[in-house]
Amino acid sequence: MDKLKQLETLVAVATRGSLTAAARAEGVAPAVVGRRLDALEARLGVKLLVRTTRRITLTHEGSAFVEDCQRLLAEIDHAEASVSAGSVQASGHLRITAPAGFGRQHVAPLVPRFCDLHPDVSLSLNLSDRVIDIATEGYDCAVRVGDLPDSSLVSVRLADNRRLCVATPAYLQRHGTPQRPSDLTRHACLALSSEASQTRGWAFQVDGELLHIKPSGPLDCSDGQVLHAWCLESRGIAWRSTWEVAGDIASGRLVSVLDGYAAAPNGIHAVFTQRKHLPVRLRLWIEFLKSTYGASSYWR
Repeated sequence: MDKLKQLETLVAVATRGSLTAAARAEGVAPAVVGRRLDALEARLGVKLLVRTTRRITLTHEGSAFVEDCQRLLAEIDHAEASVSAGSVQASGHLRITAPAGFGRQHVAPLVPRFCDLHPDVSLSLNLSDRVIDIATEGYDCAVRVGDLPDSSLVSVRLADNRRLCVATPAYLQRHGTPQRPSDLTRHACLALSSEASQTRGWAFQVDGELLHIKPSGPLDCSDGQVLHAWCLESRGIAWRSTWEVAGDIASGRLVSVLDGYAAAPNGIHAVFTQRKHLPVRLRLWIEFLKSTYGASSYWR
């Protein structure tokens, strides 16, 4: 219990920005919070926070550890909720947002099934590629794909997401198959346009190092679904997520290339604003997504 309280205190201080604010929220003295943090750092042998009279800053190790703690604490809450939720009737309204392409394929079809299971819950789904501030815009939960930026939001990893370079057999027959990521400079690459959010480019693992390449070609677009369609028309090579192109690869419409250089998978996450006292309807929604995406048969 002492270890768990230390983790909860670290997350509270990181999200609230000060020992005083975290102590006030819990109803204890700031000195109590300070002692817990000291004990945690002593136990781990790592400096997690840099404390001055004006502000608290997370160290590099502290920032990574806080993210892990948020996931761990959320998992504990969800485990408890899954045990007790059977005796609690979920009701009320949920506001959910998700990226447009992923949301159309993998969130929207699940909404009616969820509402059938919980008929006293109503749900509004917003599909947008804009990164919505769920706290200020009144959303209960966002489904997000890819690496998450540092924030005070809590996230639960629902599934892995891998990106692959894909092209049609016809394109590869005409232009050849790239053998290394550097070969992409000689190909028509279907990349997101500069105003889209994929600012670092395509990611590859080369000689044990993560390499980002910004490929170019005669066509680009801010909409990933359009890039997918162009790729199916043999217009070039695209870098797409497995959730989008797995069916095309299985059917032979697309072929994945440079698989030996594929970067490690990132995640599909449920993101929300608080950890404690989540409404039952939100806990059940997150558990529903996790159980659905966690089944390997779902992605096949």
